Amino acid sequence: MTAPEIQQEIERTRERLGETVDELAAKADVKARARAKGAEMKARTQGKAIELKARAQGKAAEMKGKATHVSGQVRHSQAVQRRWPVAATAAGVVLVGSLLVWRRRKT
Repeated sequence: MTAPEIQQEIERTRERLGETVDELAAKADVKARARAKGAEMKARTQGKAIELKARAQGKAAEMKGKATHVSGQVRHSQAVQRRWPVAATAAGVVLVGSLLVWRRRKT
């Protein structure tokens, strides 16, 4: 090997060694790793929060639709309940009237 080749080999070795040292330093830097993990968890949590909010809004809309439907049924039921005494009274009047007419014809 010639002197310039040896010099190039030394430079390549220094670069690889520098990269290795940087990697080891990054692994040893617990604070930086904790910050990175914290940022990752924060992003994941925010994504879940958005997903859950959308799901809750969908459920709320669904429940509102069901409540509207039930409310309509209750109103219908109340209207039927209000009409029931009127219908029973009318039937009673018709029955009494029929009985009176029937008794008059009989005598």
